Amino acid sequence: MTKKITLSKLNGLLKDMEVEALEGVTIEGDIELEMDAIGGLNPQLAYMLGQETAQIAGHLINISQLLGYPVDQLLSKPVNDDKQRMIKPMELNRSTFQVNKMEEWTNEIQEVTLGASSSDGGTRKSIITVGGENALPYYFDSPMPHRNHITMDVFDMPIGMAKAVKSNYEDVMDSPAEWAKKNVNEFGADMVTIHLISTDPNIKDTSAKEAAETVADVLQAVDVPIVIGGSGNPEKDPEVLEKAAEIAQGERVLLASASLNLDYERIANAAKEYGHVVLSWTQLEINAQKELNRKLMKQCNVDREDIIMDPTTAALGYGLDYAYTNMERIRLAGLVGDDELNFPMSSGTTNAWGARESWMIDSPLKEDSDWGPREYRGPIWEIITGLTLALGGNDLFMMMHPASVAVLKEITKSLHGSLARDTVDISNWVTTKV
Repeated sequence: MTKKITLSKLNGLLKDMEVEALEGVTIEGDIELEMDAIGGLNPQLAYMLGQETAQIAGHLINISQLLGYPVDQLLSKPVNDDKQRMIKPMELNRSTFQVNKMEEWTNEIQEVTLGASSSDGGTRKSIITVGGENALPYYFDSPMPHRNHITMDVFDMPIGMAKAVKSNYEDVMDSPAEWAKKNVNEFGADMVTIHLISTDPNIKDTSAKEAAETVADVLQAVDVPIVIGGSGNPEKDPEVLEKAAEIAQGERVLLASASLNLDYERIANAAKEYGHVVLSWTQLEINAQKELNRKLMKQCNVDREDIIMDPTTAALGYGLDYAYTNMERIRLAGLVGDDELNFPMSSGTTNAWGARESWMIDSPLKEDSDWGPREYRGPIWEIITGLTLALGGNDLFMMMHPASVAVLKEITKSLHGSLARDTVDISNWVTTKV
């Protein structure tokens, strides 16, 4: 006698009879799927067919279990087995995070203050201190006593510059004083650098006296510390910086700069006479930096608290890795006891705008990929250059683009821990906005 029975009914019968085991029983049969004739398998039909197949598989599994077959061993996870279910841990193992102090870092980086308030004989409303570190930047084992600072460039005459930069200053480029005010009041500059490039004999050959008057105008326009830079002409710069130092007496400006290829002794003497700081500038060479610093201290008798180094900045894509390595080596040497290198450092971060990738519309190579809009690319170039050197130990950045200044300031202040933020509740971290 042949009797047809569905799998679901067979499963029910076995459960109702509470069968513990079957012997000498053979279950034979065919699985039939009744489907209406259609012209093709559409998605909806495929889904329904999959559902029916899954139900059949479920019935077969239940029957196999009732017949005593170890189905669980064939599945990737236990079926109907409470004993083998995963047990949730009640709590996570507790752990602590510790950072050991670098015992070799015994030498503190020299602190240098820029700007002088009325109580110190100057007129600055704000003063800045750099240096004082006992470790590499942002290390856990030794907090940075002072954050990084940014000085924004001003020129004593209109110059050619990248369009992305120039568009921010077109209304003030004929007035260094107004340019300086815009940098401070609108763009949040910590300091201002006045570049007296018109004094170059090959440009305008502006006299040292006239250049000094420009410095006086800038000092009158802003109340932040300033940096005074020459034109880069080794014959003219000592004279220009001497006169600028005289007119800025008492304001504790940074004279930029003394280097081995000019009469650094004249600049050092001007700094001592009028109460300023010397920028010791070398070109990506650690031994040259040691030599110049030594000469400033031993030969020119410049006090340690009146020296800041500028080891030269090579921009992103144009030697940034070398500039970073040079700065980091200098900082590490200073921390482990080299008294000729344990000074704060300054970076000419504006060198990033000399890289063609920062200002060109697109690549000059036809087969090159799209460089993207230069309005974003240029500021990013300056930001990455500055941030990289901040990680290497740089304290002061000379910059140009307002967006670059804002971003780099926020990043470094955040890393330093001096950026005021509202307390963030991260208990519901999935949806928390920071």
